[in-house]
Amino acid sequence: MDSKKKKELELWAAKIRKTALQTIQTAGSGHIGGSFSICDIMSVLYFDKMNVDPANPDKPDRDRLVLSKGHCSPAMYATLALKGFFPVEHLSTFRKLDSDLSGHVEIHVPGVDMSAGSLGQGLSTALGMAMYAKANKTGNRVFCIMGDGEIQEGQIWEAGMFAAHHKLDNLIAMTDWNGQQIDGTVEAVAGEGDLEAMWKSFGWNVIVADGHDFESILPAFAKARENKGAPTMILFKTEMGHGVDFMAGTCKWHGKAPSPEQCQDALTQLEETWGDY
Repeated sequence: MDSKKKKELELWAAKIRKTALQTIQTAGSGHIGGSFSICDIMSVLYFDKMNVDPANPDKPDRDRLVLSKGHCSPAMYATLALKGFFPVEHLSTFRKLDSDLSGHVEIHVPGVDMSAGSLGQGLSTALGMAMYAKANKTGNRVFCIMGDGEIQEGQIWEAGMFAAHHKLDNLIAMTDWNGQQIDGTVEAVAGEGDLEAMWKSFGWNVIVADGHDFESILPAFAKARENKGAPTMILFKTEMGHGVDFMAGTCKWHGKAPSPEQCQDALTQLEETWGDY
């Protein structure tokens, strides 16, 4: 891939992580682990792949993103702010009682296409958007990000069956496959088996990719775009808390903010990896 593009996307992902971290630290709470595991994916979606316009966030032919794992709002809000949907300074109001930036993403925030709360509902909403786009020939695509713990919800599989039946090839779903959920590892809570085989058995086009490697992320989206006649599931292998050693690979940062010292340590690690961005 083009080295300049790769560097630009790496820097956007680093900025998203830094901004999300500072947002959580200011608020005193927020979901760092699951937010950090999708920052590279968010960078590619918003700064390379998606047809969106911050100056016209409600334009009818825009691509949609449903963040079904809506508690990872710090990653979403940081991305939207950096993209220009609202001022970065507004992130300082995150989780305050009078703020529109609540702990779960809400549709009244510019750039957010679905309010999230209870897990497992996003894929159903996304397929509805995709069906509308197909019926009205708007040409837009619908993206949906789910957690691997979240797909233990039965509604996910009902939606998966329905989307495949209707051949919604404008629907690109993603699983943040970090192996963690609030109660521990996904395998320990309700081992899900062979996810690739499961989605294929439901009639989906399935792609497995490294969610932290841009040379894997970009081709995955390219393959998804080329696919015809079936929805696509991209299983992104990721690491919860990616980029900070004491946050990586554990669920213990679910809803927990770092201390000022821990925040500075994390920022230092991010800057050592990606430079002073």
